[in-house]
Amino acid sequence: MAIAKVYGIETEYGIQAVGPREQNPTGAASVLVNAYASERAGAVSWDFDDETPGADARGYVRETGGAPEVERHLANTVLTNGARFYVDHAHPEYSTPECSSPRQLLVHDRAGELVLQRAMTAARQLLPAGEEIVVYKNNSDGKGNSYGCHENYLVDRTVPFPVLARRICAHLVTRQIYTGAGKVGCEEEGRTSAAFEVSQRADFFEEEIGLETTLKRPIVNTRDEPHSDATRYRRLHVITGDANLSEVATFLKVGVTGLLLLLVEDDAFGERELVLAQPVRAIHDIAHDPTLRTTVELVDGSRLTALDLQWELYGLAAKYADERGLEAVGSDAEGRLVLERWERVLAGLEADPSTLSDQLDWVAKYELIDAYCARHGCDLDDARVGALDLQYHDLRPQRSVYQRLGLERLVSDEEVAAAVHDAPTTTRAYFRGECLKRFAPSIVAANWDSIVFDLGGDPLRRVPMMEPLRGTAEVVGTLFEHCSSPDELLRRLGG
Repeated sequence: MAIAKVYGIETEYGIQAVGPREQNPTGAASVLVNAYASERAGAVSWDFDDETPGADARGYVRETGGAPEVERHLANTVLTNGARFYVDHAHPEYSTPECSSPRQLLVHDRAGELVLQRAMTAARQLLPAGEEIVVYKNNSDGKGNSYGCHENYLVDRTVPFPVLARRICAHLVTRQIYTGAGKVGCEEEGRTSAAFEVSQRADFFEEEIGLETTLKRPIVNTRDEPHSDATRYRRLHVITGDANLSEVATFLKVGVTGLLLLLVEDDAFGERELVLAQPVRAIHDIAHDPTLRTTVELVDGSRLTALDLQWELYGLAAKYADERGLEAVGSDAEGRLVLERWERVLAGLEADPSTLSDQLDWVAKYELIDAYCARHGCDLDDARVGALDLQYHDLRPQRSVYQRLGLERLVSDEEVAAAVHDAPTTTRAYFRGECLKRFAPSIVAANWDSIVFDLGGDPLRRVPMMEPLRGTAEVVGTLFEHCSSPDELLRRLGG
């Protein structure tokens, strides 16, 4: 029986220091994080003790080589909404709190954008006149460097990882037709075309499966760092996704992937093997064709377009929904909304992608740039087109092209503003957030699965949180109502 899904998104933002002084990117990112954290009561430092980035789902721990380094010396803080805001590889990164549904995650992903906007404002007050730090929600600097937008999904540990990888790979390759953020120019080694591409990230993937996230990026990442009870769960760490501004794209990106993971756990994929013969070649070829006509080969020798393959997956998911329900996605109603929006988007892409210009990032950008080139008589390699591409992702409201295009909204500004301060009530993030709001002076550090308290004596007290769906408002809300101090909280927890 498939387990209830828990979701998260980690977004590395593009950064540009504007002004007469040359600024180190890592230093600029630290200014952003520290400026925001210093204005917010309750933010505490990150606890690195449980970090194991070298653990590989294939059964070993890599001590050297491609495993990501833990950068303990950089700005790193936990916020009252349960999120992590820090510097990672010279980028400001916002990791949402754990969420129990795709829509809830969408709200908290958008809250991350608002945090970055407020961080820019706070940093501007600290910098000399004429200087500012500008943030972009994109995935490429256009010079061959990419930064990630990673998703995380709670998965049943009993599913063998090779089975999980084999089942989910084709989806991760083909979903870019509705999750892609779009870009001008090719950054795949050996190709130099200035054509428009569906995905910003696809060019940077070189392997089907592996541990790395910054070099030789794999389509299926093998990091085995569950941040929960490792005997029961694994965390599928997905690194193929683009950073989306489109709310429809984000909702489908996590909603469809979460839904398909139910099929993996319940072995509901049917008899046909939807397995790509050359996944790396396929992810590149699909990205390079905004007409969506390119076909890719499956291991059975047949050829399908990305749209064909997504329709196949949709059919399997619809059958699963009818037979078993979709409660584990977050709720049955929300799961069926994911299905409905997925079907509607696939039908739109099949009929005429331009009809989705008010819903999907890559289509909105493609239509915008096409109209600009026609109006100004220029080609895609024109510098003005590159600037327009980048400006789509500018998080400054007054400069953002995305904001001007008016893409469909699924959540309200009020929900997003509240999520900047308040954690989801339906996961352990609620417990983390409430502790930070109420008892921050007594908290030494926190991470996803524990909080460390200092009550003035020795030793420090660590509170484990190994179950992502415990520590909710329903479970611990009344506990906080009756605890006026961290000492009392820990006494009650110990009892």
